[in-house]
Amino acid sequence: MPTPTTPHASRPGRWSARRRAAVDSVSGLPRQFWWLWTSTLINRLGAFVATFLALYLTVERGYSASYAGLVGALYGLGGVISSVGAGVLTDRLGRRPTMLIAQLSTSVSVAVLGFMEDPVAIAVVAGVVGMATNASRPAVQAMMADIVAPEDRVRAFSLNYWAINLGFAVSSTAAGLIAQHGYLALFLGESALVLTCAVVVFVKLPESRPPADTPAGPQDPAGRGASAAPVSMLTVLRDGRFMTVVGLNLLLALLFQQAYVSMPVSMGRDGFSSADFGAVIAVNGILIVLLQIPVTRFIEHRSPATLLIGSALLAGYGFGLTALAGSVAMYALAVAVWTLGEIINSPTQMGLVVRLSPVHGRGRYQGMYALSWSIASLTAPLIGGTVIDHYGADTLWTGCAVIGTVAALGYGLLLRSLPATRTATTSTSASGSPAPASASAPAPASVSGSARTSAAAPATEEPLA
Repeated sequence: MPTPTTPHASRPGRWSARRRAAVDSVSGLPRQFWWLWTSTLINRLGAFVATFLALYLTVERGYSASYAGLVGALYGLGGVISSVGAGVLTDRLGRRPTMLIAQLSTSVSVAVLGFMEDPVAIAVVAGVVGMATNASRPAVQAMMADIVAPEDRVRAFSLNYWAINLGFAVSSTAAGLIAQHGYLALFLGESALVLTCAVVVFVKLPESRPPADTPAGPQDPAGRGASAAPVSMLTVLRDGRFMTVVGLNLLLALLFQQAYVSMPVSMGRDGFSSADFGAVIAVNGILIVLLQIPVTRFIEHRSPATLLIGSALLAGYGFGLTALAGSVAMYALAVAVWTLGEIINSPTQMGLVVRLSPVHGRGRYQGMYALSWSIASLTAPLIGGTVIDHYGADTLWTGCAVIGTVAALGYGLLLRSLPATRTATTSTSASGSPAPASASAPAPASVSGSARTSAAAPATEEPLA
């Protein structure tokens, strides 16, 4: 007679399965990626100033809320300007030089901002900090696309996004404690950590920009490679399919930005305290840290069209649920719904951007994609505040549901006929042992210096939808 399985007997099996799942989530990615991931984590661990800039100006310096808003707008405007410029530099100078310029500029400008006292000087330097802080984004995303095989990119982007949110969660908590000893420590602490990030990039990350004679590959389904006309920002603007993706991302970015301006205003008008808002918005960070990796394992080989449509609906109706919120628990439920949309959308959207970008135009394409986020961070507070003041918060949240629906329809129409090009490759390591077949871009020089050669089989196409 078989012995019945007890919960205690099955527990080792469950732990073993979880360990295997965790290992599978992080295995197979190149060493360069992990150094890039480490630099991202260090960078976000020091993201003190942007989070506490308004409090610093109003509490520590005694300036008005309107002046703090102006400085915040200039910070955002700096990000808008640098998105395009950094994209061009990423393609012309390379990924590594662009990151180093951005990080060193951030380290210096943040430290200088801590010593500024004149209101005009503070505003000008804050704009420079915004430019410098945002300038590394296109280079980071382009390098990640260069060094990670196509079939692993969604997982890689997800892990990077997880590092961003983990670092932000830690830095937000630490900044509150550090500020008790003086706000100057925040500026100098961020400056030091960003400088550490630059050291990691300089020592551990070689340049990954593809050589000028790299042909169009599987990551470039449109066939635009080095033999095609040079890529310019005008090329990006004329790429209707890609610009449609940027526009749809802008709609969703406008939704996600409402969480940090319109939601606290709405909760305040409903009689909730700042502590209540803090507890509610913490749900976002907690869920991303806990769910980003397991959710990515579930979605990474699924249809991007389906995922983007679903994420747009979750984002739109998650914010729409806020109109029905009458308690902290209901607000938290709304946050949980749109956070799930964010978890699904971010790695899927970034993977799509890479697939639509020509190899030698990745920097410019990533710069345009980053521009949509910068514009959203600049305009979302104005839009949300205006709608709440003139039409009420419920109108804003209902509008969010409508925008999510429009974005979902847009993704459905855009992606239903978009082909996915996959190339099977057989890789051989320096030791001569064959690696499993995979879809891979030309391999950059690795940190360990091992050489890789690949022979690509004919590409096959299948619809994304």
